[in-house]
Amino acid sequence: MTKTITIYSRDNCVQCNATYRALDKADIDYTVEDADQYRDMLEREGCRSLPFVVVHDSVDGEESWSGFRPDLISKIKA
Repeated sequence: MTKTITIYSRDNCVQCNATYRALDKADIDYTVEDADQYRDMLEREGCRSLPFVVVHDSVDGEESWSGFRPDLISKIKA
């Protein structure tokens, strides 16, 4: 099973930084992308706040959310 996590964020984003810390603490790898470069895609996805997190799992498919969601971060490792 392979999981990839992409975080679309901006510099100095409090919720983005909280998400990074939670993922780091859980020892979960992720990739960060500049949200400004993906503005059209994020709008199509209905993103209203940052970070926008996309988890792609080779078994379970794709899940995404906006904002700092420690409840969903804890499920990634499970």
